[in-house]
Amino acid sequence: QVRLVESGGDLVQAGGSLRLSCVASGNFFKINDMGWYRQAPGNQRDLVAVISSSGITNYADSAKGRFTISTDKNTVYLQMNSLKPEDTGVYFCNVRLFGHDVREYDYWGQGTQVTVSS
Repeated sequence: QVRLVESGGDLVQAGGSLRLSCVASGNFFKINDMGWYRQAPGNQRDLVAVISSSGITNYADSAKGRFTISTDKNTVYLQMNSLKPEDTGVYFCNVRLFGHDVREYDYWGQGTQVTVSS
């Protein structure tokens, strides 16, 4: 069983910064990708940023230049600067990993609320 625990969501004014964290724990062989997705009310869950085990990153156009994704062992971070009201939503951590059975698994965190006021 793999558990993802997110933290860092908060209410912040436009132009401010937040740092989200997500720690993966449990019994698995290797993490492949770790990423962050955002879901605004009434919208689908969209990719914000993802980082591979080799350090390759991919960002949504809305996040480029303002957000930075990074990892440290089994923790993924999302540094968000110059926040805008449209960044508001629930941010979900996602991890794709290999279990000891060499099968790939996909896990989601419980979500952390980010609210940016204008």
